Amino acid sequence: MITRLLVLAFLLACLSPHPAAAAALATFQDSEGKTVTVTKPYVRIVSLYPAHSENLVSLGLGAEIIGIEGAAEGLPQLAGKKHFSYREDPEKIIAARPDLVLVRPMIERSVPQLIATLRQAGITVVSLQPNTVEEIFDYWRALGLLTGRTRQAEEMVATFQTELVAIRKIVGKVPEKARVKVYFEAIHTKMKTFARESIAIYVLQQAGGINVAADARQVRETNIAAYGKEQILAKAGEIEVFLAQQGRMNPVTIEAISQEPGFQAIKAVRNGRVFLVDERIVSRPTLRLIEGTKTIAALLYPELFPGGGQKK
Repeated sequence: MITRLLVLAFLLACLSPHPAAAAALATFQDSEGKTVTVTKPYVRIVSLYPAHSENLVSLGLGAEIIGIEGAAEGLPQLAGKKHFSYREDPEKIIAARPDLVLVRPMIERSVPQLIATLRQAGITVVSLQPNTVEEIFDYWRALGLLTGRTRQAEEMVATFQTELVAIRKIVGKVPEKARVKVYFEAIHTKMKTFARESIAIYVLQQAGGINVAADARQVRETNIAAYGKEQILAKAGEIEVFLAQQGRMNPVTIEAISQEPGFQAIKAVRNGRVFLVDERIVSRPTLRLIEGTKTIAALLYPELFPGGGQKK
């Protein structure tokens, strides 16, 4: 979690007529509790998490990003960038001469030796990953501080909030008692859903959905929560829509869900209301969460969002 130190640093940076000078005042703790002091904007960045890469582009960065993990995903600013992986020899990253490597807690815990080697080489390594929407705003602001793009970070926050208000206004037409009850699957093979305070559940709620698995147990400090088949089937009659994220984390199909032993008891399965949504628009802390919210809202209330949802 990014601490309150970030708020003070961000305000100072925004108020200063010289953003680069103000950056010298920026000190905050990253998601692993490490203190980060920014003396000047970083200009040679390797991003080892696609969400970081996308957010850097949203901040207006291009040439400053010298390497990424994963595909460019349709972002022209990332096309042709060198590709790196946290599973590779750290010397490959060191050879690129980055001044900043952005990771997330999962990476720092999985390959601590990589992180240590990069830091020993004099490279700043910052671990960031928000778990709630409130933390997303601080996360964007942290990226703004690191790159000298504090104004752009605040614009991202404002855009997100404005778009969300517009969606809420439409969803608000649905009476509380008429809201659709949803089970939101995170990992099919493990029968996992999303934690109550997770970003994905926030998106679902903003789209007007009622989370039937609000009693799910969070797995450590992650967005994922345990919810076994027995618990799912205990609420089979309540589940009006079965929603599942689809992507690397959950490479599932509608057929796999519908044909899961016992799932024919689920109301949504019987009624053909099983939907998949791209995990990138419901789980990643980027501006595309707005797209995810609109997509889910259209699936739940097609009469209010004509043509806005996709069934895969």
